[in-house]
Amino acid sequence: MIGIIMFGVCLIMLMWGFPVAFTFGGIALIFGLISEGPQLFAFMPYRIMSIMENTVMMAIPLFIFMGIVLQRTRLAEQLLESMGRLFGSVSGGLAISTILVGALLAASTGVVGASVVAMGLISLPVMLAHGYDKKLACGTICASGTLGQIIPPSIILIILGEVVGLPVGDLFRAAVIPGAVLVGLYIGYILLTSRLKPGSAPPMPREEGFSRSEEIRKALLAILPPLALIVVVLGSIFSGIATPTESSALGGMGALLLALIYRQFSFSMVWEAARDTVKVTAMVFAILVGATAFSMVFSYTGGDYLLEEWMLALPGEKWGFLILAMMIILILGFFIDFVEISFIIVPILAPVAEALGINMLWFAILIAMNLQTSFLTPPFGFSLFYLKGVSPPGVKTTDIYRGVMPFIAIQVAVVVMILIFPHWFGMSSTASFGY
Repeated sequence: MIGIIMFGVCLIMLMWGFPVAFTFGGIALIFGLISEGPQLFAFMPYRIMSIMENTVMMAIPLFIFMGIVLQRTRLAEQLLESMGRLFGSVSGGLAISTILVGALLAASTGVVGASVVAMGLISLPVMLAHGYDKKLACGTICASGTLGQIIPPSIILIILGEVVGLPVGDLFRAAVIPGAVLVGLYIGYILLTSRLKPGSAPPMPREEGFSRSEEIRKALLAILPPLALIVVVLGSIFSGIATPTESSALGGMGALLLALIYRQFSFSMVWEAARDTVKVTAMVFAILVGATAFSMVFSYTGGDYLLEEWMLALPGEKWGFLILAMMIILILGFFIDFVEISFIIVPILAPVAEALGINMLWFAILIAMNLQTSFLTPPFGFSLFYLKGVSPPGVKTTDIYRGVMPFIAIQVAVVVMILIFPHWFGMSSTASFGY
């Protein structure tokens, strides 16, 4: 039972706000010394070395660098301005343009915080000035910003690929349809809301001096550069020309090229982007090292065997396990970050899924879609904090919380759809078919 106790202590400390990496590492050290003694950690250097030598994980800092550079090129501002002109005259058009820009930013940057902050600064004041309901405007921005979690290239998909043992390119390919469905349902919800409550998302009057052809031309000029980058990065992976690590390097170079095109390139900008990349990467890998120590001690104390035995005995077998696993991840997402869930919870669930004959590609996409919800769920959803930090004084925290609820429901509905109808998304539920 030592493994189960250390797992409970870890969750309590995380909910109290202790630093994640040190919580994992510290608890592993204490319980490892109590249960097995110092000899248990003799193999820890080899585990850390295997992490550092993993070429797939090199894609994480490179994609982070790509996203930070693009965030500094005023890409979001130009996209929102062009899309706003293109769709603003339609009821709910500003919200629709925000969703579409969020999808483009997700596929080109993948940095949730940068997307939410950029659209919160640019799009939220415009929507409020044109009479949009505060809740709808806030929910739209938060939801569109989190699309970077499921639309490739996504950091969480790279992490899940490593944890579950799947090729990252296959995960990227499998995530395209769920991401597109989620974007379509977001837009459908906005159109339905604007029809049922016309005052919540009124159309924006067209600006004089801009013809329709001029608006389309400006929108295309704003969309084509990031779209070209998306095609280069994802196209090279899907076609087999490059590995995810190699395509992430292409993405970094492409981001610098876009910075030159947008006239935002400078050596100081590159230095700041590199510095921020090191900070984020250090945080991710510190958590990974702490989680590795935790999972090692958890396994040696027999905690994984106990949990696996219990989960295999659940009623309903595969379906009972899947429903419980998705509920656990959803509930934990209210309180802890997707990185901790990926490194601690997923390694415990993955062996059970394999033992039950579940298609691991399908299982990983279910987890990724579920983890995206953690960015929106109160009280600790990061997107909520990002938006509150840049929102005008008139926007209350309750407006943001209430605004994201319909989008959380949509995300949960997509998880259920993938669970019940995997063939709709080009996947199979069993390991004997598909992957």
